[in-house]
Formats: sequence, C-alpha cells, structure tokens
Amino acid sequence: MNTPPSNAPKSHGRKTIRPTLQPRELMTHAPDLARAWKAQVITLLPNAFPGILGESLSGKALKDGLWQLETVDLRMFGEGKHRNVDDTPAGGGAGMVLRADIMAAAIDHTRQRIPAKAPLIYLSPRGKPFTQQMAQDLAKGPGCSLICGRFEGLDQRVIDHYEILEISLGDFVLTGGEIAAQALIDVTVRLLPGVLGNSESTEEESFSNGLLEHPQYTRPADWRGLAIPDVLMSGHHGEIAKWRQAQSQALTQVRRQDLWKAWIEGNSEKT
Repeated sequence: MNTPPSNAPKSHGRKTIRPTLQPRELMTHAPDLARAWKAQVITLLPNAFPGILGESLSGKALKDGLWQLETVDLRMFGEGKHRNVDDTPAGGGAGMVLRADIMAAAIDHTRQRIPAKAPLIYLSPRGKPFTQQMAQDLAKGPGCSLICGRFEGLDQRVIDHYEILEISLGDFVLTGGEIAAQALIDVTVRLLPGVLGNSESTEEESFSNGLLEHPQYTRPADWRGLAIPDVLMSGHHGEIAKWRQAQSQALTQVRRQDLWKAWIEGNSEKT
C-alpha cells in the first residue's frame, strides 16, 4: 500500500484542506471545494461580497458548491499602523495609486490557492470589453482571480510583471471594481453546468449566437388590447424558430450595427 506524502492535501468529500504558514487573518474562512469553479476577489471592500451573488440562481449554486467565492482583503497586506495600500502618483497629479509592493503581496498569497491556468484579471475602464464569449471561456476553466481597483488605479509595474488581463464592462468609470467584479462573476457562473435549470436558455440568449435575443411573451394571451403574435401560438416549431431568428436579426441591425456587421461577415465566410 502506497503512503501519500505528509504534505499532500487532505480531501474530505469535495473539501480540500492544505497546510499553510500564512497568518490566519489572511485566510478565507471557506475551505477549498474540489472541482468547483472558483472566483477570487482582491478588494478593499470584502464585506461587499457576495452581495447580489448570494441571491437567486448564483446564490443557490454557491450554497450547492457549484462554484466558490474567496475574498482577499487588500488592507491586510497594507503597511504601517493604518495598513496603507496607496500613495501619491509618481510625477504628480490628483488622487492616489495602489502600491506595487502591497498588491504584489496580495497576488502572491492569492494565486497559491488557485490553478495557474486561471487568469488574473484587473477590472479597469481601459481594459478589453467584456463579452459573452469571454464569459464562456472563463466558465470552461477552473476559475479566475479578480483585482478590484480603487482611487486612480494600480501601479503599472504590477500589471506588466504579472501579465494581468485588463477587462472593462464599458466606456464609463465606476468608483471601484467591486460592482464590475460581481457582474463578471454573475455572467460566468450562470454558464456553469447545473446552475440553470434549462441549459437551452443560454443558447437562445442575446450574444450567444452573435445576435440580440428575440422578443419574449407569456400569459395572458391578450393584455390591454395587445396580443401575442399568432405564430407563437400556432404550435408550429419550425415557423416559430424562423420568426425568432428574423426578430433577432432585425433588432440587431437596428440597435447594434457592430454586432450586425460581425454577424454578416461571419455568415458570409461560411457560405
């Protein structure tokens, strides 16, 4: 009988416990869950989590162990009596910048607890726009580590050294990255197997096929003189599919010329 090495992780069901010399105050209170998608969040506001992620489908999936949330309080890596994490911008200017040495200490601690192939992401207004395809790619991996910016941002040397992926939710500026992090996690978690009751629902949503989603209707059949389109009440699934496709195309062409152009180009290449 082979005896496992003394430093091997001890597994209790889905929970994995690893020995560590890290001070207790820096540790998450939740043990690792084997095979669960993991979201790590480095933040100055750990009490902001899980927030909305603890409700509805994402909250149920969190309780069921389909995914795991680990918050890392950046302030615990701060310097001095007041745990300072920032300093004035080099070269002058307004605001404060998150220090390279402080953030690096938090990253080094955090990344020990997630597979190396899980991406390290900084939520930033200058980052690459977040898309449904990016969420699908994230959902296929083991998880991700997220950095929530504050103040004027993060020392560029940290971004360069760790080759951090910068992601933006859009062309606007938030007070911090916490809301953006929750949005990114929500979009990704709902794509994990078992989170949604009907997997087909994600296949027909906006952006899943490059188009905006078609209009949806439900009871009553007549509301304030407005009726559900006859084709949806016909029971003819082929005609319903055609109607929905036509509606998606029309909406996308009117509302999102960027998506429409990409969809046209993509389909012309297939023919």
